[in-house]
Amino acid sequence: MVTPVAVRELELDLDAFEGPFDLLLSLVLRDELPLRELDLAEIIISFIEHLHAKGELDLDACGEFLILISALLELKARAMFPEEEAELAELEPEEAAEELARRLAEYRRAKEAANWLRERLEERRDYFFRMGPAPLAPKSERKLAPQSPLKLVEALRGLAVEPPEPSTTHMALRFPPTSQFLDRWRALLRRRTRFDFDQEVAGLSRVEIAVAFLALLELRKQNEIAIAQAGPFAPIRISRADAERSLSWTAHSA
Repeated sequence: MVTPVAVRELELDLDAFEGPFDLLLSLVLRDELPLRELDLAEIIISFIEHLHAKGELDLDACGEFLILISALLELKARAMFPEEEAELAELEPEEAAEELARRLAEYRRAKEAANWLRERLEERRDYFFRMGPAPLAPKSERKLAPQSPLKLVEALRGLAVEPPEPSTTHMALRFPPTSQFLDRWRALLRRRTRFDFDQEVAGLSRVEIAVAFLALLELRKQNEIAIAQAGPFAPIRISRADAERSLSWTAHSA
């Protein structure tokens, strides 16, 4: 097992062990030194004091040390609480040692890949570009041209004038009197026995057509006329009531 320089240089002086940290790892992995006899907190304190004495922070060494010490804590927990195997991992001590070595190798590969990517980025930094502005780029501010205060006053005065009242004359509906169409239909039926309503109201407005139809309904209510229509939307035929009765009687007699 290869450990970083900062970890290999770590000298330990514990109650159960005295020597370099990498030797301690070898003894633990070969089951020659029981983990339950080691105080892992003292190892962590020793590593921190070692980094402080060097006067620099080695992130790579710190990363691998965290993996090592966490694995040792896991192994020690299994050794101290064998009755709780259901809650802990099902790995045996030998398998746990292999898992520790695998994690270290995987961590080392990840660090090497990160270093390789960092080197490639430094080499090809000038080749990369963005299609749009950077996310943190300051927004451009639109600067107004110098304005005249007098023109601004004139504009405000124009806005302060009360607008004229909107005209609603075009919305007013003028209904002609119903009596106008009552007289018209009666005069027409005096000259003719029947007529088509659609032909007689051609050219009139919708309001006038509605009033003319109301006049027809009023004449029908008074039994002065008969209204007939062959089907929906078919022409409306208007005839005198006496002419309709006469036609009905003639057909019945025949």
